[in-house]
Amino acid sequence: MFLYKNVGGHMERIELVKGLSFSKIIHGWWRAENWNNSSEENLRLIEECLKLGITTFDHADIYSGGICEELFGKALSLKPELRNKIEIVTKCGITFIHPNMPKNNGHYYDTSYEHIMYTVNKSLKGLQTDYIDLLLIHRPDIFMNPLEVKKAFEELKSTGKVRHFGVSNFTPSQFEMLQSYLDFPLVTNQLELSVVSLDNFDNGSIENAMKHRIKPMAWSPLNGGKLFSETSEKYIRLRKALEEVQLETGASSISEIAYAWLCCHPSGIMPITGSKDINRIIEAKNALNIKLNRKQWFKILDANRGYEVP
Repeated sequence: MFLYKNVGGHMERIELVKGLSFSKIIHGWWRAENWNNSSEENLRLIEECLKLGITTFDHADIYSGGICEELFGKALSLKPELRNKIEIVTKCGITFIHPNMPKNNGHYYDTSYEHIMYTVNKSLKGLQTDYIDLLLIHRPDIFMNPLEVKKAFEELKSTGKVRHFGVSNFTPSQFEMLQSYLDFPLVTNQLELSVVSLDNFDNGSIENAMKHRIKPMAWSPLNGGKLFSETSEKYIRLRKALEEVQLETGASSISEIAYAWLCCHPSGIMPITGSKDINRIIEAKNALNIKLNRKQWFKILDANRGYEVP
C-alpha cells in the first residue's frame, strides 16, 4: 500500500519504509558546481525548498568529483539545525579520474567493500553530516560481489552512518539478485523516467518496484531540458501533445504536464528537479495539483511512441 501524507509546505510525502518518508518532489544537486552560488545563496535555496515542502536532496559521490556534496555541506554548516528537517540521498559505485578524487585511477564500477566504505566516509565529510538517510548503488556492476555489498551495508547500518539503502538504474533481475543477499529491504530504485524516456516503463522496472512496494525516484524528468529544444519528429509530437493537455488542464507550462505525467503514475514516482531557479522548482510542485485522466496520460504516451496503443 502506498502511503501519502500532506505536511509542511503542502507537499505530498511518500513513505518508503517505516521511519523514512520523502517529499514527493526531490531537489537534485548534480549541477550545483555550475550554479556558481555562494554558501549563503545555497543555504537560501535549501530554505526556499523547505518552504515549498521539499525536504529531500539528491547527491552522488561523483557529482563534480564530490564538489557538489561539499557545496551542500558548506551551506548546511551555516545552519546545522536544518539537518533534522531534511533527508539526504547519495550514491556510490562509480570511479573516474578527477582532481577532487585522488584515490581513483580510472573509469569503472567499484562496489567492493573497501570502495563503498571509503566513499561513504568521504561523502559524510563533504556533506558535513554524521549520517546519510539513503545510500544508493549508482549503477549495476556486473562484477559485483553481493557478499561485499552486504558486508558494507550491514556495517554502515550498524554504525549509524547510513540508515537505509537502495539502488539506481538496476533492472528487475539485478534488483532481485542484490535483494536476495540482504536481510533488510532496498527501499527504492532511482531510474531515468520521463515523457521522453520510456525504457524503464517497458523493461519491467516499474512493475518490479510495485511488486516490492517500493517507490521509484525519477532522474532527468525533463530529459535534461532536451524536451524543449530537440527538433526531431518525436520531440515535436511530444510538445504538441503536452501543449494540448496543458490547455485542457489549465497548467502554466508543459513542464508541469511532464512532471504531472510521472506523478500521476500509481507506482508513486518521485521526480528529481535539478534547477537552482526557484520558479522551475515551483513548476515541479505545481504538477502535484494536476490530475491527468487516462485519455490525457495515454495521449502523451502515444506521442512518444508515434502510434496508439493496440
